[in-house]
Amino acid sequence: MPSLDFDLEESVFHAFYGQHRQLLEAALADYVAQLTSALERAGGIEVSKIEGRVKDKTECVRKFSRKYRTALEESNTAYTIAPYITDLIGVRVVCLYEDELDKVAQAVRAQFDVMEVTDKAAAVESTEASFGYKGLHLDLRPRLLPGAPPAPPGAQRYPFELQVRTIVQDAWAVLDHKIKYKKAIPGPLKRRINVLAALFELADREFRQIRDATEAELLQAPDETATAPSGEPEQPPESTPAPGSRLNAFTFLKIATHFFKDYTFEPHHVDSFVDDVHHWSPDITRAGFNTLVRENIGTVKRYKQYLEEQKNGRKLNPYTVMRHSLYLGNNSVFSAALGKGARESFETWLSDNPT
Repeated sequence: MPSLDFDLEESVFHAFYGQHRQLLEAALADYVAQLTSALERAGGIEVSKIEGRVKDKTECVRKFSRKYRTALEESNTAYTIAPYITDLIGVRVVCLYEDELDKVAQAVRAQFDVMEVTDKAAAVESTEASFGYKGLHLDLRPRLLPGAPPAPPGAQRYPFELQVRTIVQDAWAVLDHKIKYKKAIPGPLKRRINVLAALFELADREFRQIRDATEAELLQAPDETATAPSGEPEQPPESTPAPGSRLNAFTFLKIATHFFKDYTFEPHHVDSFVDDVHHWSPDITRAGFNTLVRENIGTVKRYKQYLEEQKNGRKLNPYTVMRHSLYLGNNSVFSAALGKGARESFETWLSDNPT
């Protein structure tokens, strides 16, 4: 029965917590799995991590005392603690960019019932000359979906809090938590904290704008594969590249995806490969690279087929095919594109299969 005896209700809550701890852990694991699945189905959301915790019982009581106890006791309203702790289970989704927070929220709404939404960004932006933690908090309750697998026993009884943050917001939240006495420190220190928070906010915005600019650059990159009519030879690479004509990651991708339409080129591999090409030929242009690949890839693909038909033959991935194409086009400039064993094997095959 509810009462106004705080010590009694604290004892009752501790007993409740002990009885439900295993069920809470099971529910947490189930919610993380459901959220992971929902975000994968939504697509287009780059998630850094999904993690969760069951709130410590002492912290639960402290939160109740801080937010609810005084008002309840002053109004002579009997209470039990458990119903006021809506974040006994907490899950955090950390994504990469600011504009993905709402995408996560939309994906979550299709899976769970939303009881309350707290937009920390709006709260901060509605105040003047103030900075602080930004993120999206949603109080959720599991929804029974047709055909969904059964939840762990008791899991359906627990609401939970979902925090959605960017990586930068997550870092700020962790570091901000370590700053002591934020509300009662001298003015100069407060200003320094506000400046620091503003820098974090700027970093979030810049990462998103760099992502958008990178995607725009990729769309605008010239398509060298379409610069010469079929059957007409392309001009050899100029000795001094015109501004913007030097091979870069964006123009490389236009060329590479033309020749390998079904291959996914991971950004970090693209960066490393283009850097290698620049090391071998510092002034190589996008047109020059395209010419070397286009004119030699047919021969290299025949060599690739030969290798794959041999017993225990190795496969050549697209990067290795392009390395062989560069070597075949100019073996003096691109000798380092192939290791010694690969060069000897290729040269032996070429001697038996002249182009």
